Parts: sequence; C-alpha cells; structure tokens
Amino acid sequence: MKRLAFLTVLMTLSLLGFAQQDWFGFNRYKAANKEIIDSANYPKVVFMGNSITDYWAYYHPNFFTDNNFCCRGISGQTSSQMLVRFSADVIALHPKAVVIMAGTNDVAHNEYYVEPQQVVNNIIAMCQLAKANKITPFIASIPPCAEFVWRKEIRNAGETIVEINKELKAYAKKNKIKYIDFHSEFADKNNGFPKKLSDDGCHPNPDTYYTMEKMVMKALKKVVK
Repeated sequence: MKRLAFLTVLMTLSLLGFAQQDWFGFNRYKAANKEIIDSANYPKVVFMGNSITDYWAYYHPNFFTDNNFCCRGISGQTSSQMLVRFSADVIALHPKAVVIMAGTNDVAHNEYYVEPQQVVNNIIAMCQLAKANKITPFIASIPPCAEFVWRKEIRNAGETIVEINKELKAYAKKNKIKYIDFHSEFADKNNGFPKKLSDDGCHPNPDTYYTMEKMVMKALKKVVK
C-alpha cells in the first residue's frame, strides 16, 4: 500500500507540473543531457517512456548504470510529449539504440482524448527519427492495464491497449524492428496486470521489473555485447 500511495502522489504531482509549466518535459533531463554531451560519454541505450520507465530507474538504478543505459522516462507523459522531446532526450545522446514504451497515458486521456491510431503514429514517428539518426529502435508493447487508478472513468482500457499493441507489433514485424511484448508476458484474462505483479494494476512492482529486464536484455543482446 505504501508503494501504491507513492505512485499515486507522484502521478498527481507530475500531472499538475505539466499543467503549469514545461508541458513537454524539456527541463527534466536538461542538465543530465548536457553532462553526457559535454563529456561525450554516450549511453548504449536510451529508454524513452512514461512513469513505467521512470519508476524502472527509480527501483532498479543499477540496471541502467551497470549496462550504460539511460532512462528518459517522465511520469504522466503521453506519446505526443515524448515525440516532441525525442530529439533532446534521445538523438542528442547518440545511443546505439532506443527502447520506446509509450501509450498508457494516451489511453488514460491524461491530457485529452487521443485516437488509438495517433498513438501508433507517434511511436512510428519516433522509430523513423531514430533510424534517420542511425539509432536502432526497439518497440516495447504497452503493458497491461484494465483500469487506471487516476482515471477510473475510462472504460475499455484493456481492450484499447490490445488494439494499439496489435498495430505496433504489425508495424515492427513489417519493418524488421524488435518488438518486446510485455503485454503478452503479464496480462491476465481481463487484459489487466495481476495483483501479484502490480500494486495499482498499471505499474509493475519492483520485482516485476526483473522479468522485464530479462526480456529487454534478450532483445538487446546484439547491442550490448
């Protein structure tokens, strides 16, 4: 319950912060990006995402530091916000690869209603930007979530996530992009996150990230060798 309270408070503060200033989140990693660029100590892989990626680095910082990975997750962000900051938070860091995990907050209507196809289009645009800059994109599925604790009025979240993931998987296959299928690994019969794997039904608990790390490392084996 303590973790659930922490997640809820952090999500609320993130949403309030974006509403007031820096909607795109440019300032979150501005200083860290400058340090990387100035030192030319570029990461092997950047993880672009929302709170699920953000908490990943919070719970398991060694996974990132030990592998020369870089977390660029911002809690509460939609795929549109990630697309806008992609140049500053990914391209400018010259990684070999980027793992893109986006869409949860679009489905939750964190900013406004977004058509599922637009989420797919935003992720495709990020992949195209990565390829244009000789960065190998990896697409991670949207993890399962049947109900949002901060947007309980949203209906059919699980089905919408399945719909988006289906399009992402098809695009990845067609374009020879590695697809990391967290959804199939974790989803229960209701397309939600089982309670033993998530405190709030949307965010992985700390131990669940270990499974995610094994899946990611398997997908990235040619990049991190």
